[in-house]
Amino acid sequence: MNDATRPRAAVLGAGSWGTTFAAVLADAGAHVTLWGRDPVLARQVADEGRNERYLPGVRLPAAVTATTDLRAAVAGADLVAVAVPSQSARAVLAPLGGRLAPDAVAVSLMKGVELSTDRRMSEVLAQALDLPADRVAVVSGPNLAHEIAARQPTATVVASVSAATARRVQAACATDYFRPYTNTDVVGVELCGAAKNVVALAVGMAQGRGLGHNTRATLVTRGLAEITRLGLALGARATTFAGLAGMGDLVATCGSPDSRNHRLGVHLGQGMSLDEALLATGGTAEGAKSCRSILELAVGLGVDMPITAGVVGVLDGALGVDRMAAALLGRPAGAEDVDALPEGAGPVTAGR
Repeated sequence: MNDATRPRAAVLGAGSWGTTFAAVLADAGAHVTLWGRDPVLARQVADEGRNERYLPGVRLPAAVTATTDLRAAVAGADLVAVAVPSQSARAVLAPLGGRLAPDAVAVSLMKGVELSTDRRMSEVLAQALDLPADRVAVVSGPNLAHEIAARQPTATVVASVSAATARRVQAACATDYFRPYTNTDVVGVELCGAAKNVVALAVGMAQGRGLGHNTRATLVTRGLAEITRLGLALGARATTFAGLAGMGDLVATCGSPDSRNHRLGVHLGQGMSLDEALLATGGTAEGAKSCRSILELAVGLGVDMPITAGVVGVLDGALGVDRMAAALLGRPAGAEDVDALPEGAGPVTAGR
């Protein structure tokens, strides 16, 4: 495929995941422009094919270039993927409202919930870019950037309310090492991506305190149970939580030292303050901010999320890690049934 016939894509956000996804798109056949704020990093990507700050030792495909000019990055792009910190997304995207190509699709690579509005990232993209929901997709799953950058095999989920849009994005990022599956349950896929970061914080805290695999397995499985409860209350499908976007991403994020949320939890469990832990972790640990939005959402719907509440308590300084663990284990025991709502209840739609 020569350069003239390659589809054009833009990736906004030159961190580890944004840069990695740019490489995936290029390997799948696109010409990709990576946007970032740092001119030194952008020049290194454009001139040397490297991003040593976030992906040391990784050679990027020749079809990846970079710029600090936001509007130039998206000009003529068929696909615009967004990988900026979730709480900054609306401000970053504001200058692009109504400026994407008429048939372009936007793809959220972010895993969070907006603090001021409790909106999912696909909703933020649609609003900020002035796009209908059927031109927005979400990529989520076990997507540890450094492994994918090394072209280790993985699968992911591409979700959109439009099956055609999901298939279009699927085709744009499918490679011999990156296998995307489609899904139309956007609510479930996005909720999994945001909430699993909170569970990873709890698992990291337990590990930092020296607790073993039984404790971590308990947090992972009960974490999935509470994520599922919230998802069902929001109208998501139960099957989503057992798949790649749910259990798959939860296992990867809670078990890998490459997960920033897991690392942050470990530092907190070892006794660091939140500021110290954030500095030691480096990069953005989305769960540290979105945990509050997720808890607010759950409280508003009457959904019990004790692990999320415990993480918020630790981050706010109201609860020590040991007290959080004791409080979780001291809860009344009940039947294990992660799929059922209370008898007679059905999925409800959250109001805005």
